[in-house]
Amino acid sequence: MSKRRILIMGAAGRDFHNFNTLYRDNDSVEIVAFTATQIPDIADRKYPSVLAGSLYPDGIPIHPEEDFVDLIKKENIEEVVFSYSDVPNLYVMQKAQMVNALGAHFTMVGAEPTMVKSTRPVISICATRTGCGKSQTTRRVAKLLNDAGKKVVAIRHPMPYGDLAKQAVQRFASVDDLKKHECTIEEMEEYEPHIVSGVIIYAGVDYEAILREAEKEADIILWDGGNNDLPFYKPDLAITVVDPHRAGHELEYYPGFTNLLMADVIVINKIDTADLCGIEEVRENIAEFNPGAMVIDAASPLTVSDPSIIRGRKVLCIEDGPTLTHGGMKYGAGVMAALKFGAAELVDPRPWATGKIARTFDRYPDVGDLLPAMGYGDEQIRDLEATVAKVECDAVVIGTPIDLGRIIDIPQPSVRVTYDLAEIGKPDLKDALADYLK
Repeated sequence: MSKRRILIMGAAGRDFHNFNTLYRDNDSVEIVAFTATQIPDIADRKYPSVLAGSLYPDGIPIHPEEDFVDLIKKENIEEVVFSYSDVPNLYVMQKAQMVNALGAHFTMVGAEPTMVKSTRPVISICATRTGCGKSQTTRRVAKLLNDAGKKVVAIRHPMPYGDLAKQAVQRFASVDDLKKHECTIEEMEEYEPHIVSGVIIYAGVDYEAILREAEKEADIILWDGGNNDLPFYKPDLAITVVDPHRAGHELEYYPGFTNLLMADVIVINKIDTADLCGIEEVRENIAEFNPGAMVIDAASPLTVSDPSIIRGRKVLCIEDGPTLTHGGMKYGAGVMAALKFGAAELVDPRPWATGKIARTFDRYPDVGDLLPAMGYGDEQIRDLEATVAKVECDAVVIGTPIDLGRIIDIPQPSVRVTYDLAEIGKPDLKDALADYLK
């Protein structure tokens, strides 16, 4: 029998995991190529043979997603597997119908077949959109477990933007490890807060190999999700974070709605800054689609190192990049802090945007008068630094969760904004974790 010819549409994360768990050693199919989107500079590479396995001695090419129609025609693709996250439901169905019109099957892989089972208890923290507050929720869960004497290891959803073979299994226990593994700003934003909190974190490409290493030093595994993707591991407790600032999105984005449906615990975050209508809409959607879930109310209170730097000044706000781009948020912690502490004006950085930062604004025109802390490679980091230096402002408010001044030079006075999860009332995360805190 001829092998079924498959194209995997991805963004350097879920696509590789789907391949590793479903297709790597499956000789009934041939993975002809991956396509890549969302993340710059990941196309026109190869998924290396050392990760692809014996069936792919030359590796597997990665093409830009813009080429997928031509690839289906040219390569006689019979099936397209959709494998990335945080996109509107309509977007997914448009892709499906384009694929169907070309005569190929369109596949959305189920959660269970790709979930690796652990020998340790697994608690997953996922979300319905990028920027809901997964990271601070994960840190809060880790602290509660550590305080109870449990050895916790976090495993982060993949962000393999460099040498994929070298990044197969990565372990981060100190800030020096960020440099050792040549991390991008996006990776640092996720890993550094865990490290500073004393939690070891793993990431990479081959998530079964990562899990087996993490199990050697953990009582409990925390899955720290990315975007609104599904967990790569079979959770014993599934926590999903929702954002009332984007009420309704919990039903409208793929696969965030799946996370809502699968959740044992749902955290409604940012209640302190959301409007009542948004909060009530989220509650109603939870009650309709997952009435058995434990619902926890929470806030993400801000801490600013020196509010006097903000008060009465024209400020540039730098925010977490993915939250503003494919997360679609119009503001973040930096803007909230600027408004709270009396900034005179938010300065629009777009007139000074340089190089790849300018291209980011072209691709995401709705970002507005904020600067996403984009840094997917050295060139983009240099362009970010150059853009900040050019902006005519009195001060810079840094809302991204890392010490950005350690990565780029910021000539203006600057202030960092940090935020942690704080539950409101009962039930709280201690109640959700009762079986694990014993």
